[in-house]
Amino acid sequence: MKFKMAEKSLFAILLRSPWWISLAISLAIGLVARALLPPEYFLFGAMGGFPFLVIAVIAAWRQFSAPSTAHVEATLAQIGAMSWRDFSAALGQALGREGFEVRRLDSAAADFELLKAGRTVLLSGKRWKAARLGLEPFQALEAARRARDASSSICVTTGEVTANARQFAVAQQIRVIEGMELAQLLRPVLAAGKS
Repeated sequence: MKFKMAEKSLFAILLRSPWWISLAISLAIGLVARALLPPEYFLFGAMGGFPFLVIAVIAAWRQFSAPSTAHVEATLAQIGAMSWRDFSAALGQALGREGFEVRRLDSAAADFELLKAGRTVLLSGKRWKAARLGLEPFQALEAARRARDASSSICVTTGEVTANARQFAVAQQIRVIEGMELAQLLRPVLAAGKS
């Protein structure tokens, strides 16, 4: 089970920020502790910067292992050129690599039923090529989630999600996989297909 951090917490913000910001905060805490505390208490004061050092290491690892913008754009272009049959096969394979049992659905609202650790997730991906994704597919996906009593749902797209649709997705806790996240999900499968 993944630990979910509040998106607006200080640590979540720092994880999304350049790694050196967290390192600078950690060093600043150490310098303040050195300047203001007696030598016998310096170590205790400097330990206040340790969580920021950990955040700096995690952020650096994420940032250095993330694909370049050019690579993401190339992968998204490759995804956009795929037929539904090829895209759905690659998506199913990628989700299988993530530990999901993938079942295809014959539904207008959801294309896959994903099973993992006793949880059922519905996934909609048939409109992955749509330049702009509005409210309707998200409403249909939410209705299908309720009808099938699934625990959550996911929508996959390479296009733009309208503001109303994004607000609805947030309110209904529909996860939107797009951009870099979609490229990273499919990259191993697409790379294996080339070799």
